Amino acid sequence: MDLQLRPALPSDLALLRAWDAKPHVIAARSSDGGMNWEEELSRHPPWRELLIAEISGHAIGFMQIIDPALEDSHYWGGMPAGLRAIDIWVGDEAALGQGYGTAMMRQAIDRCFADPSVEALLIDPLASNHRAHRFYQRLGFRPVERRVFGEDDCLIHRLDRGASKHPSAMF
Repeated sequence: MDLQLRPALPSDLALLRAWDAKPHVIAARSSDGGMNWEEELSRHPPWRELLIAEISGHAIGFMQIIDPALEDSHYWGGMPAGLRAIDIWVGDEAALGQGYGTAMMRQAIDRCFADPSVEALLIDPLASNHRAHRFYQRLGFRPVERRVFGEDDCLIHRLDRGASKHPSAMF
């Protein structure tokens, strides 16, 4: 599988807006309505990566990796150093169920744990999204806390360094 993660660019604006309007993306995201893409694509804070997943040059999904201790909205509240939080979605319906989400997460896990200061990864799927829970748990994440962010009831999952079921993430 030739899946690549590349930085999201201002030229991806129309694509990201189109994905935001897809029913499967709306069903999985928070009630805040998503990102202000025009603003966020032009910002490059050191605590965040916005990534587009591509298969043979065709964009199929999006990922955001943040340092929750430094992130400026303080979405996660007071968090210690050594963590990363990941948001992911496959926007292209034709790419759903093809293993691309797993490949995206494996690359993100490797990317995060390549930094020796990162001790664990966090994911915050909606508590009602049982399919997402199974997906993350297959990758080695474990549910650790139920938490409400704004109006969203989420089940926080955590993956500690060395606990992944993905061999290359076991440093």
